[in-house]
Amino acid sequence: MSPMTREHSPGGVPGADVAAYYRRRAEGGTGLIITEGVAIDHPSAVDSAKVPRLHGDAAMAGWRGVVDAVHAAGGRIVPQLWHVGPLWGAMGAVDPEVAPMRPSGLWGEPGRTVYPADYIAKANVPTRAMTEGDIEEVIAAYVRSARNAMAVGFDGIAIHAGHGYLLDSFLWESTNVRDDHWGGDLRRRTNFPAEVVRAIRREIGERPPIFYRFSQHKQQDYSARIADTPDELSVVLNALVDAGVDVLDASARRFHDPAFAGSDLTLAGWAKKLTGAVSMAVGSIGLNKSLRDPGRPEPADLDGLLRRLDDGEFDLAAIGRLHLAEPGLARQLRTGMVPAFDRPSHEGRLH
Repeated sequence: MSPMTREHSPGGVPGADVAAYYRRRAEGGTGLIITEGVAIDHPSAVDSAKVPRLHGDAAMAGWRGVVDAVHAAGGRIVPQLWHVGPLWGAMGAVDPEVAPMRPSGLWGEPGRTVYPADYIAKANVPTRAMTEGDIEEVIAAYVRSARNAMAVGFDGIAIHAGHGYLLDSFLWESTNVRDDHWGGDLRRRTNFPAEVVRAIRREIGERPPIFYRFSQHKQQDYSARIADTPDELSVVLNALVDAGVDVLDASARRFHDPAFAGSDLTLAGWAKKLTGAVSMAVGSIGLNKSLRDPGRPEPADLDGLLRRLDDGEFDLAAIGRLHLAEPGLARQLRTGMVPAFDRPSHEGRLH
């Protein structure tokens, strides 16, 4: 199950309804659940009070309930650690005294996006760049949250580092124009996300797996890229694997799209080919429209997905929206049936 923001945790605390929501997916045969993005222990991590956090006694107790429920149903579950970085304020009103974390104070060049013009105009005003102190504090916040995840019994750690959020913003030239250890050429722009991974790995040890979500596209611009060639992508991904990533979660708007000209390989396929690491495909699996495409998506067959899995192009498939439509998705897919997804009814409630 792919991470999906749900905003059903008032005060950042997941309750019994959240535990039941994840438990139902485990009971339905989903072997691995990656939670919705979870706020790390940092003031500007996530800009919604209804997004769960991974710090504080109440939230920790809530997550113990979630983890225990999923384990009792035979599933495995990892939290997706999240810091929104430049996109602070996109989900709602924020405290103007809390500074967004941006590598160079930049939101990013707007392109193909669904953000409204009034938000873009406000967000696109430059802020101060992250200081060395900011960087140290954010790394420490990731470590504390990873420690908390292990303490409540999660089975590993996932890191949200795509879609224009904080770690991704260090990789993107439009948001990182630094000329120091944390910016410059692509290798130096990779240093911050790699150091976050390295610090988490030191904290949790060698056994628990680390999943790392990356993407080419950004919410500021769906056409943006962190790598124009496989060689450039190799620089980024091999640095992350060397730092301790086990599974590369390759987020694409449509998982089957070729990542580079001249090859049919998907982003997940290139991740595996370039690094030898386990790779996971995600993006519109079983649906004919990506998340922000207009119109209602229709079910799509899984023949292409199954062929690529059988061919070993990638190792895992993460499915998001169809899990909202059908808690027993894993069992239903084994019958060859793909459920219909209706965003207004399925996304608006927790069931």
